[in-house]
Amino acid sequence: MLRYLVVALALCATICSAAQARNNAIQAIAYLTGPVQADNSQVKGNVTFTQNDCGQNVHVRIQLEGVKEGKHGFHIHEKGDLSNGCASMGGHYNPDKVDHGGPHHEVRHVGDLGNLEVNSSGTIDITYTDTVISLTGKRTIIGRGCVLHELEDDLGQGNHTDSKKTGNAGGRIACGVIGVNSEDLEEWPCRDGGAGALRSSLSILTVIVAIFLARNHN
Repeated sequence: MLRYLVVALALCATICSAAQARNNAIQAIAYLTGPVQADNSQVKGNVTFTQNDCGQNVHVRIQLEGVKEGKHGFHIHEKGDLSNGCASMGGHYNPDKVDHGGPHHEVRHVGDLGNLEVNSSGTIDITYTDTVISLTGKRTIIGRGCVLHELEDDLGQGNHTDSKKTGNAGGRIACGVIGVNSEDLEEWPCRDGGAGALRSSLSILTVIVAIFLARNHN
C-alpha cells in the first residue's frame, strides 16, 4: 500500500511542476504600417497581445502614431498575407460565420475589436482587454492580420449594406501580421489542454490520495 501512495504522490508532484511551468504568459506583436501620405505622415506603431494563461482574456496594447483625429475601425483579419499590402489580408476573422458587431456584443466576429479613438496629436497608447480573441488553441489570432481602417466602425448598427459585414469602416490605412513575441517558449501552450487541465488532473489525484489515506487510517 505504501508503494502505491509513494507513486501517487510522485505523480502529483510531477503534474504540479508541469502546471507551474506552463503557467507562463504568451505574447504576440504586430508592427503596423501604412503608406506615406501627401503631408509625409504615416501610420505606424505596435499592437501587443498578452494572454497570461490558456483560456484567459487577452490584453491588447495599442501604440500608434500618424493617425488622423477621430474614430477608426480596428480588426483582426483572417490572413497574415502582405503580398498585396493590406488588401490581401482577407476579411474579418470570423470562424463562426456570424454578423459583424462590436467587441461587447453577443454576436460578433472574433476579429471585431471596435474603434480606436485618436485625438488631435495623432498618437494613441491604450490598453484594454478582449474576452473573445485568443493567442492559443485552434482559433489563435497568431499569424493573422491586424488592420486599422480609415473610418469609424458602426459596429453593425448602421443602415449601410456593409454594416453587418465590415461595419462600413472604409479603407485599410495600416496593417501588420501578428507574430509570436515570447522568449524561451519551449513548447506551444495549451497543446494538451494547458495549465488549467493540468491543475484539474492534480486536483483529481489529490482526492485519490486523500481517499487512500483515509482508508488506510481506518
